Amino acid sequence: MLRFHFLWLLVFCSALNSSSARHAPFAMRISCGARQNIHSPPTNTLWFKDFAYTGGIPANATRPSFITPPLKTLRYFPLSEGPENCYIINRVPKGHYNVRIFFGLNTLTSFDLEPLFDISVEGTQIYSLKSGWSDHDDQAFAEALVFLRDGTVSICFHSTGHGDPAILSLEILQVDDKAYYFGQGWGEGLILRTATRLSCGNGKPKFDVDYSGDHWGGDRFWNPILSFGQNADQRRSTESSIKQASKAPNFYPEALYQTALVSTDSQPDLQYTMDVDPNRNYSIWLHFAEIDNTITGVGQRVFDILINGDIAFEGVDVVKMSGDRYTALVLNTTVAVNGRTLTVTLHPKGGSHAIINAIEVFEIIAVESKTLPEEVRALQVLKNSLDLPHRFGWNGDPCVPQQHPWSGADCQFDRTSHKWVIDGLGLDNQGLRGFLPNGISKLRHLQSINLSGNSIRGAIPSSLGTIASLEVLDLSYNFFNGSIPESLGQLTALRRLNLNGNSLSGRVPAALGGRLLHRASFNFTDNAGLCGIPGLRACGPHLSTSAKIGIGFGVLGLIFLLIICSMVWWKRRQNILRAQQIAARGAPYAKARTHLSHDIQLARHYNHHGNARTAAENGPSLLS
Repeated sequence: MLRFHFLWLLVFCSALNSSSARHAPFAMRISCGARQNIHSPPTNTLWFKDFAYTGGIPANATRPSFITPPLKTLRYFPLSEGPENCYIINRVPKGHYNVRIFFGLNTLTSFDLEPLFDISVEGTQIYSLKSGWSDHDDQAFAEALVFLRDGTVSICFHSTGHGDPAILSLEILQVDDKAYYFGQGWGEGLILRTATRLSCGNGKPKFDVDYSGDHWGGDRFWNPILSFGQNADQRRSTESSIKQASKAPNFYPEALYQTALVSTDSQPDLQYTMDVDPNRNYSIWLHFAEIDNTITGVGQRVFDILINGDIAFEGVDVVKMSGDRYTALVLNTTVAVNGRTLTVTLHPKGGSHAIINAIEVFEIIAVESKTLPEEVRALQVLKNSLDLPHRFGWNGDPCVPQQHPWSGADCQFDRTSHKWVIDGLGLDNQGLRGFLPNGISKLRHLQSINLSGNSIRGAIPSSLGTIASLEVLDLSYNFFNGSIPESLGQLTALRRLNLNGNSLSGRVPAALGGRLLHRASFNFTDNAGLCGIPGLRACGPHLSTSAKIGIGFGVLGLIFLLIICSMVWWKRRQNILRAQQIAARGAPYAKARTHLSHDIQLARHYNHHGNARTAAENGPSLLS
């Protein structure tokens, strides 16, 4: 009985442990341009092949830095493919992610080896490549913490006219939902872009995986820094274990705290300065662990922390605040930076020295509101229907990032839905073909449509009459045919309508004709079949739709009857001609037979009379 209870307790504890164990984070790594999955050394990391995510052209890659993944291909996006190109990755679980993009150098585009372009994630621009990026390890990639909530992620590259964007790899790595929580204002409406991440006193660049870090940390890259300046500091290191390091929600690797920089007597302040973009907010994370053997207790090392000259933390005592030596301590603050530099200063108090193990700086970026999804889908349908040239691109979100809206689509922010909407289409004289789809009515906020000077065919969709806000509709100089939809007369806001230069026919709707008296500007000229308003020909008797259908069927029946009669006449004519041909071929033989018959008859007649005379002259026959 005791054994049974013990076994039951063992099973229960095992089940409890397994249920409480955290599942592995979602990880998607893509080798751009690769045609098959790849495992890269030395960690045997899996990179998925680049298939059906985007356009562009695959090519061989040149690695700009030794920290970039050891991959042999990339994908680049020539301007002829459009100014915006995106990777759209589906089936990404809802969560918080570290998104990282490594850039590559395309060996084919030697005219501009180092491309410069902008990068956006989920419609928010996070980074712009700067000249010389290929010479710096920490500029060979862009990285940001992003919340993904709709099952997909879009990563877009925006040309700036300085070479073709070239992408080596993409990584989408799940992190804790509370990772890098910094207090008020933190949440799904913000993106944290990595500005820098330093491992102090360490001589080798490393990722979390090189530190044997927790996978929930997002495999961060730590750039090594051996000194903040000549003779300004000294290195410290230890092999002792560090307490409180790899814990939720950030899961820092323990080895990060086993190296540090300490100030000196000649330079008591520790100071680090970096370049930043002005007028931005930055989240700063400072890492400490007392690993110096000369410090044995509380109060022996105390210092202030200043950000751009302002005290952010006063009287920092690492041993006291962490609870012990060899124990991790993380301090975080958010600052607004107006200039182009950010300076972190550690100022010792009471004759001691300052110490620091690692620094992280993130730019805080407000997430852009996206365009209404139904309007994005409507534009994609329009793109396909009109056979929009590739140079337009039209990938990603049409309105955001605001620095790179779609060409030919005008955007307006709707304060009711807190989304962007499309209020104008300007695609005149762009060589468009195809037809105008009924789905254009899904762009219900349109105020202006200009598709003039193209080669669009087909009927004008009646659904245009449901866009109540439409003020300008210019479809002139295309190949539209059929009649003008009656529904256009319902557009009470319409003040300019240009349908000239098409192949329209029928009566102009009375509702539109009456609007000409209310200062509206309508143009229906150069449509030979239109009638019914001043300036156009007069219309004949108006036929109902059923009458038109009846006439159509009558005409079809008459045509069918004419075809049948023609076939009968042709068949009869063929028979007559065939008979004549046969008669003509037999005429010589018939004439010969006629002459022969006549000669025989004459011969018989002559012989009959001759024989009679002979009998009379010679007397009776012996047979008689």
